[in-house]
Amino acid sequence: MLGDREGRKQAQSVANLLELFIGPLEGWLDDQLDRRLVRTFFLALAAMVRLRHNRSGLLLSELGAHILSPDKAPAGTKRLSNLLRSPKWSHTLLERFLWYRADLALGDLQGAGETPLALWDESVLEKSESIALEGLGPVRSSKAARLKRIKPGYYNPPGGPPVFVPGLQWIAIMVAGFSGAPTLAAMRWWTRRGPWASDRFTNLTSLLDRCSEQWGQRVIHVWDRGFAGGPWLKELTSRRLRFVMRWHTNYLLTDDKGSRRAWQISRGKRSVDHRMIWDINRRQYRKTGIVYLPVGHPQVDQPLWLVVSRPGPGRKPWYLLTNESIYDVADAWRVVFAYARRWQVELCYRACKTDLAMESPRLWFWENRLKLLLMVSLLYSFLLSLLDSCQQPLVIDLLRHWCHRTGKRYRDAAIPLPRLRSALNALWLTYPPTFSICPQNSG
Repeated sequence: MLGDREGRKQAQSVANLLELFIGPLEGWLDDQLDRRLVRTFFLALAAMVRLRHNRSGLLLSELGAHILSPDKAPAGTKRLSNLLRSPKWSHTLLERFLWYRADLALGDLQGAGETPLALWDESVLEKSESIALEGLGPVRSSKAARLKRIKPGYYNPPGGPPVFVPGLQWIAIMVAGFSGAPTLAAMRWWTRRGPWASDRFTNLTSLLDRCSEQWGQRVIHVWDRGFAGGPWLKELTSRRLRFVMRWHTNYLLTDDKGSRRAWQISRGKRSVDHRMIWDINRRQYRKTGIVYLPVGHPQVDQPLWLVVSRPGPGRKPWYLLTNESIYDVADAWRVVFAYARRWQVELCYRACKTDLAMESPRLWFWENRLKLLLMVSLLYSFLLSLLDSCQQPLVIDLLRHWCHRTGKRYRDAAIPLPRLRSALNALWLTYPPTFSICPQNSG
């Protein structure tokens, strides 16, 4: 057990790290906002750490009780509302800060001799009980899809077409190396209805243009099957970007025998190498084979490579399309490992929806909602920064004293973000820290 002195010291050390992480943002906000609103901004981030509830974690009335104290919850709620309603700042300021942090992470990866990866993925933010909030549009419910999935030993699952509910479309980009914790680069929400209506292609190409201008060919972009196809390949090759994309098995590619489906091109080709690869989902090693072939695409003049990863019986192969030159087996394995890192984006969505309660806000106005969601994104980026190797002693100490678990699965987690969040929640509730940024004045 920690004594009061050690506990307060530990709580304050984490608070100092949060101040150091968002230090540059203080100056950006101070140029646009009153100092009291800037202070409310940082107190709100601390309140999001202390309030851990997946259904009401971002309700303003709940956060207000943690910004000040439970007996002054209305005053805290009003302060947070004034911050979000202020027309003097926009959510784009927080977007710019996330790009700034991603640039720093990319420079660190290059300095360490690693090839940075830009991990892309899409999801939805579901608000199934809401119909009147600004900007809501139809999204395909992943929750309903999970409920409709057949399970062994059960019967008569509900059928029919996919279920659509009110919500927002969601895009995330993360910068990562081949190991270690990733860094959040961008999060964007968009809708198909109302005055803020847009479309998927416009949002994706605008983010792609930002990546192309800011990073060029310094990163390898990694995509899932949802981006596979000729139109997106043309966008990537026209900007001369490096990429790894999981290809649909039935989508066409060309080889020396003409235009064929991906599975037909690799059919009958023996694996050129095998390795024992750790399956992070099933937590076991799998003997995985690999084969790589030069291919092309009818809509693209650039030469491409098809890398097929075969994880063994019971698992579907990965058909990975890339414009990275492959000279030997080692280059092919790097393509496979680059795509495997895309799982970090899936973990990002899971943490944001469950642990950080991004589906709980009930803000009416579109801009206010984006500000709050990006504040949570900023907090998530800070939690990821604590998983850096230089902070490992602190994290181990936090998990040991404030979120102890005996299960081997929890102890061996590569990125124990839910446990870390739970530990910070318990620590700051027991020993509330003080912040030197924007100290309270007489006003």
